[in-house]
Amino acid sequence: MMDFSVLDLFTIGIGPSSSHTVGPMRAALRFVQQLAAIPSPPRRLHVELFGSLGLTGRGHGTDRAVLLGLEGETPEEVDATTIEARVQQIRAQRQIVLPGGQVVPFDPEQDLVFVQDRFLLLHHNGMRFSAYDDQAAEILSGEYYSVGGGFVVDAHSASTQHSPAAGESAPSPGSDDGPSHIAFTTAAEMLDLCHEHHLSISQLMLANENLHRPEAQTRARLTAIWNTMQECVRRGYSEHNVLPGDLHLKRRAAALHQEMCDRPEQSLRDPLTILDWVTVYALAVSEENAAGGRVVTAPTNGAAGIVPAVLHYYTKFCPAASEEGVHRFLLTAGAVGLLYKRRASLSGAEVGCQGEVGVACSMAAAGLAEVLGGTPEQVENAAEIAMEHNLGLTCDPVRGLVQIPCIERNAMGAIKALSACRLALHGDGQHRISLDAVITTMRQTGADMLTKYKETSLGGLAVSSIEC
Repeated sequence: MMDFSVLDLFTIGIGPSSSHTVGPMRAALRFVQQLAAIPSPPRRLHVELFGSLGLTGRGHGTDRAVLLGLEGETPEEVDATTIEARVQQIRAQRQIVLPGGQVVPFDPEQDLVFVQDRFLLLHHNGMRFSAYDDQAAEILSGEYYSVGGGFVVDAHSASTQHSPAAGESAPSPGSDDGPSHIAFTTAAEMLDLCHEHHLSISQLMLANENLHRPEAQTRARLTAIWNTMQECVRRGYSEHNVLPGDLHLKRRAAALHQEMCDRPEQSLRDPLTILDWVTVYALAVSEENAAGGRVVTAPTNGAAGIVPAVLHYYTKFCPAASEEGVHRFLLTAGAVGLLYKRRASLSGAEVGCQGEVGVACSMAAAGLAEVLGGTPEQVENAAEIAMEHNLGLTCDPVRGLVQIPCIERNAMGAIKALSACRLALHGDGQHRISLDAVITTMRQTGADMLTKYKETSLGGLAVSSIEC
């Protein structure tokens, strides 16, 4: 059954990485919440980060996320403007203040270890948290896995399933107590249900969401997600500084936005100027993410610019755009994203960037096809086309930063989503390769991909661009 909600997929958090920042923060918080139930107070904490987290965690801000999570912060609520000062304070004072107020000695240089030569067995993004009493006896330990999109599972869950929980708990919209007619795990089942009940994909997904909460609440949260996406673009327009990290990469969205505003007549001479707008939307979000700002995980932070860019295209350039259309877009995109989550992966460390930018591109193409009047078959075709041409996409961030090639890759993914949508809408929805087949192929391609191309910075551009 479809046991996730669209609102698990689109979560509000901080950059630069859902798997390396959002997930570890949630894991750290989950550990200290469990620790609060232990009668013996902790006198020492120790954290180990394995695999991709160990290899690229410094560039992705994993250490900062863990420190804040240990102090009780969540990706949704943490004040992004205070993160740097708080992390510096923890490092200077060498102590953690647990959510209950207890102060525990913690030296990040000694107690937060990036393990770069080992992977835990169950996933590429593994973490081990340990707490000790004043006799140095272990009183609690836990292994967690950040499996993509900010989803976190513990060792037991990871060993028995592919149904991780989002954040601190896992909702179950497809439970046996709810109407079974909306449950689907494949695109084929989704299409069958649309025909059986005379629903669009967005209507089917809204029925799924109604198992969780009143429809008004779902719509309010979808509106909040869209507002956050818009605010992220606006912030991206206003920043001209250099992104953090030793690449010293200059932000480009603000200058490009100003140039386009100064030359509005350009669009009269060059119709492709619309694509420049889509590019600047994607760049604005991706640069905000790279700077550690607040973004919507869609479905990951590394690919957070694609869905907002295409949704901005819809609201800015499509005459019939409406708030209802925004909701339909997000519901449809979410339905497609959940198929990938359920049947493959959203983790760059597990399947490469095809699981991030590829999935976001597929989601955005589907969402746009829906709101432009596509049939369920055309929507499914748009999603399939978008992923078909992202198969094999590697995750090879230079210097372990979510900057090169990640930022431009979001812009390219957004343009590709537009093309996939338009191509699907020119057809009748009939095609040889199904979305289900592409999802299966993506999963197998990720399994076959060498580890050095899966968010380890050990291959590809990460080692080829010596001048960087």
